[in-house]
Amino acid sequence: MTVIDIHTHMIPREWLDLLQRDGGDYELKPTRAGQMAVHLAGAPFVTLMPEMFDYDLRLRAMDEAGVDMAVLSLTGPNVFWGSRETGVKAARIGNAAYAESQKKYPDRIRWVASIPWEYPEDALRELALARSDGALGVAALANIRGRDLIDPLFEPVWSEIDRLGLPVFIHPTIPLGGSQMRLDEYSLATPIGFMVDTTLSFTRLILSGFLDRYPNVKLIAPHGGGTLPYLSGRLDRCYETIPACRAAIKAPPSAYLRRIFYDTVVYEPRALEMCVAVGGADNVLYGTDFPHNVGDMKGILALVRGLQGDTSDQTARKIAGENAKRIFKI
Repeated sequence: MTVIDIHTHMIPREWLDLLQRDGGDYELKPTRAGQMAVHLAGAPFVTLMPEMFDYDLRLRAMDEAGVDMAVLSLTGPNVFWGSRETGVKAARIGNAAYAESQKKYPDRIRWVASIPWEYPEDALRELALARSDGALGVAALANIRGRDLIDPLFEPVWSEIDRLGLPVFIHPTIPLGGSQMRLDEYSLATPIGFMVDTTLSFTRLILSGFLDRYPNVKLIAPHGGGTLPYLSGRLDRCYETIPACRAAIKAPPSAYLRRIFYDTVVYEPRALEMCVAVGGADNVLYGTDFPHNVGDMKGILALVRGLQGDTSDQTARKIAGENAKRIFKI
């Protein structure tokens, strides 16, 4: 069974240095537990781990867990801070570093491109360059400095991604209003804030008619889609009873939930089963969030292998790697 991890990160040192120099509202400082982490609005959301910087440690961990290949993406804040020049530079640093790692480990490493979405001309230029260097798709955040992904500013970028039929890995970040939510308490950004960000972002993408306008884009919702599988019935009920929830779409939201993709970062068997039931076995991809402190390659792979049902072996093979091969054209 081929195992491909589509939700996993590495941090280039040069990218982190740039963030420290020109991070704006982002701060790199110790958490209350003494671990170095990137903070926003007082909330830590990227704790730095040794495996984020060391490919030998990464590959060793992959071997121990039985993972064949990793599709790398930049974690938050991706390239969305500082000036236009900074965003362009951050994207080039990240993409060049990933391209080099793929050349060094061609059987183990693939990647998706970070692009400066806020500056469409620069974003399209970087996307073309990154694809020529081997990028299999694109990364984004669920909100880009407070802008929704359906913002008209991003239409030229979405049009090109749709033309190319690329997968887009949409990682959450601190949601708008994070300071008012007091996400700094109990480090709530990771367990709750990210789920809110993903759920809001994808619900807007669905209810706005985005998936009808851009039918070839392959949207990937990490962390099992946030709370979307659990809310599928509620979204459909609101579609039936609230005109605003059906004004821009042609079918109930549950139909669109079967047109997006999900990863397996859910940690709990029943959550994964619900994700498969709502999204379909062809639309769920093995992902681990490694090397974040919540990442768990072995445990999540055990969840995939433990799926119950008459077709569980076939479903496990699809989720472990076959779906990723198809979606990313590996």
